[in-house]
Amino acid sequence: MVTTGFGDQLHRGWASSGSMLCVGLDPDPERLPRSLANECDGVFRWCAAVVEATADLACAFKPQIAHFAAQRAEDQLERLCARIREHHPDVTVLLDAKRGDVASTSRHYATEAFDRYGAHAVTVSPYLGTDAVAPFLAKGAVFALCHTSNQGAGELQDIDTGGVPLFLRVAEMVATRWSELGECGLVVGATYADELAAARLAAPELPILVPGLGAQAGDLDAALAAGRRGSDGRGLLLSASRSVFDAAWGDVRVGDPAPRLDAIATAARAAAQRLSQQIRCTSRVIADTNVETGAAAGETVDDSLG
Repeated sequence: MVTTGFGDQLHRGWASSGSMLCVGLDPDPERLPRSLANECDGVFRWCAAVVEATADLACAFKPQIAHFAAQRAEDQLERLCARIREHHPDVTVLLDAKRGDVASTSRHYATEAFDRYGAHAVTVSPYLGTDAVAPFLAKGAVFALCHTSNQGAGELQDIDTGGVPLFLRVAEMVATRWSELGECGLVVGATYADELAAARLAAPELPILVPGLGAQAGDLDAALAAGRRGSDGRGLLLSASRSVFDAAWGDVRVGDPAPRLDAIATAARAAAQRLSQQIRCTSRVIADTNVETGAAAGETVDDSLG
């Protein structure tokens, strides 16, 4: 079980990388490198190559549990999380599992996330309420689904609840009730910048995981402007998965062989470098603009992110 305070862990990730980039680890079996196709630890070696290529550029890694479970590779996910913790202790491990059930079942999901995989934090569904998430908060940090990045997100998340959309009720609940029980964050998609800004107003200090960059065409600059904290210019985990993990496939045409493992690592690093640099530059522009206009009086600018 990871016992390091999550807030301290996350601050080390931001400081050591100088970035708010979170690299998603989503190994699609259809894109497994040919050299690993018949290897019993192929998924682990594939993901580990991307980790080693990008670890100095990322504040966090976000392995998506379904991509491993569907390939019967949960043991390889265990090895991968252990490797990140051992070789890159400043980088946060955020398990993307979106768990949520009655408390007696959530207790076992929490054991899976924090004891089996050793994650620092896990994504959860808030739909069952506070008692269902309490077993997670007893062991580690949680990121609650608030306004997700998919096209159908608004079908439920935008429902009016007495003049306030449901996703803001979630943000308020996590920022108040849940935060009294443990360390929390929100999940708000980069594809919904207005909703991200609203969630930040409802939860000024919570970290926010922002998926939907790259393949889902979320606007990184708009996400930064909407979601960064006024207190320190941080507060975000800007998540890119396929656009980094599968970057080597960008020039592959139908019928071409799958990229080699070294090419996958090289392309992932190049994509992560571009995103990290964009995050730095945009953060600096926003901070400078706020200083000039007085729009964020009292904002403390972290030079490591700009």
